[in-house]
Amino acid sequence: MATFRLQGSKVLAVDMTGDAVKAKNGSMVAYDGQMAFKKMSGGGEGIRGMVTRRLTGESMTVMEVKGNGTCYFADRASEINLVSLQGDKLWVEASNLLATDAGLRTGTTFTGLRGATQGNGLFTTTVEGHGQAAIVSDGPAVVLRVSAQYPLAVDPGAYIAHQGNLQQHFQSGVTFRTLLGEGSGEAFQIRFEGEGLVYVQPSERNTIGGDV
Repeated sequence: MATFRLQGSKVLAVDMTGDAVKAKNGSMVAYDGQMAFKKMSGGGEGIRGMVTRRLTGESMTVMEVKGNGTCYFADRASEINLVSLQGDKLWVEASNLLATDAGLRTGTTFTGLRGATQGNGLFTTTVEGHGQAAIVSDGPAVVLRVSAQYPLAVDPGAYIAHQGNLQQHFQSGVTFRTLLGEGSGEAFQIRFEGEGLVYVQPSERNTIGGDV
């Protein structure tokens, strides 16, 4: 299995001895040794349905990297976070997924509606199995623990990923900006309940469900 390690906080180094990893297309910045690169149509496996994200409006293509040596990945100087999976599942925004062990299964799941009036669907990439995944964030990510006693409300623009036994619900009509009198249009929060971890970034992306 390939070994993931960080070079600083913005470069991912992956050591391979005949192993393979899947990474965001164009994210390779350097390598040593012998490497072969292959573009995977539609992202490969279940990510095929995620080529065009309704949330971000961005396209996502994935490449497979296989060989002997070390390959280095980065994504627009974003901060990189390593997530170790032990047979569990990670839900992550496609634009925030940098790389995974090739043995990890990737897919797409529908997690709800982002607005009753517009009917915008929210699709999230899933990663599951045994191995490591690297996710990126705009600024250092914060990992927040959710428990039965302490549910968590998250601004959709700051959400990156989550793992564990969590249920998520969408609360429309209120968001952090509307509470301050700065919001406009339809707005919502993501509410997490159960036991698990939620990754958020200290920056907000634009979303389609209204001003968040």
